[in-house]
Amino acid sequence: MSRRILAVAAAAFALAALTDCSSTKKEERPVPLTKIHPQFVPKRMWSKTVGETQFKLQLALAPAIDGNRVFGANAEGQVMAVELANGHRIWRHKLKTPLSGGTGAGGGMVLVNTTGGVVIALSQSDGAERWRAQVSSEVLAAPVVAGDLVLVRTVDGKLSALESATGKQRWVADQQVPRLTLRGTSRPVVAGELAISGFDNGRLMAVTLAAGNPAWDVAVGQPRGSSELQRLIDIDSPPAIDGDDVFAVAFQGRAVRLAHDTGLEIWSHEISSYRGLAANSVGVYVSTAEGEVIKLDRASGAERWRQKGLLRRSITAPVLQGDALIVADYEGYIHWLSLDDGSFLARARGRSRITDTPLVVGDLVVIQTDKGTIEAWRAKKR
Repeated sequence: MSRRILAVAAAAFALAALTDCSSTKKEERPVPLTKIHPQFVPKRMWSKTVGETQFKLQLALAPAIDGNRVFGANAEGQVMAVELANGHRIWRHKLKTPLSGGTGAGGGMVLVNTTGGVVIALSQSDGAERWRAQVSSEVLAAPVVAGDLVLVRTVDGKLSALESATGKQRWVADQQVPRLTLRGTSRPVVAGELAISGFDNGRLMAVTLAAGNPAWDVAVGQPRGSSELQRLIDIDSPPAIDGDDVFAVAFQGRAVRLAHDTGLEIWSHEISSYRGLAANSVGVYVSTAEGEVIKLDRASGAERWRQKGLLRRSITAPVLQGDALIVADYEGYIHWLSLDDGSFLARARGRSRITDTPLVVGDLVVIQTDKGTIEAWRAKKR
């Protein structure tokens, strides 16, 4: 088993190691938030706790939304379904095992992963267990439902396809895992007949859904430097699919725009991120490892703006909502930024730290705090 270290801690440590030794402690602290002039006032619409947890380590237990329901889980094995509109709890089920990743939803199922590498499928209607499937190692990213398959990315560099009806393995594809990596994995995405996933060796690979055969394989990160920390190049965030393009980013690597059917590189931009990116018709928006938010031009990859007001605040990957970009941070703040220039449009504070990417459904923003509380926010125009 490769040595694994916590994503946030590893990234911070790596960045500290690469920072000039003349840096002061003050310069390494999170940037304090400055006063803004909000363009609208976000309002918390509802809040619901999955269940009390004693775990201080927050794993990749982001909520999932399917239809009009939100599904969430915590590290102690509690899984919950609530109504998206009002947060009313539909069911809560206690699994007798700790969870390390999830939540996935689709095809009438809720999917979570145990610390022992077991994928568990529950019914969306009542939380009843449908099946369990043992995979090759621990799963940190949420499983993805793709028709009659469930795609699972494990920490040992494998992408597996399970039959959604039974959990039986249909195929597996893999990549080599470096000796030292960040603790995290890229959730696979589906583009047409391809499943696309990033790996800890800095490569983005597309395989066919039908049989798992490689379609293309591209190096997003290239190892540089003499130390193991300097050579970390993980892709720990899911690629973004928009139209015929795939966008991906690696830690201490590059952001790239690729043709989704061939993997042909259209442009690249040197940047470091383990959080992720979002894309629309005009731009690509990246949360960097340092905590800056950067807009790249979609056509050329050139930088258009850079927001430094969230430096070292452990921000989430960005998510798009209308003409705004949303990120959250380690103090539980949710920030709305302008797509045009990166300026702050509004700010709200959740009940505790937010590690996982917010979800957007229409005018609602759904987040899960590290303490297991799911909240829905709506931006109220002035």
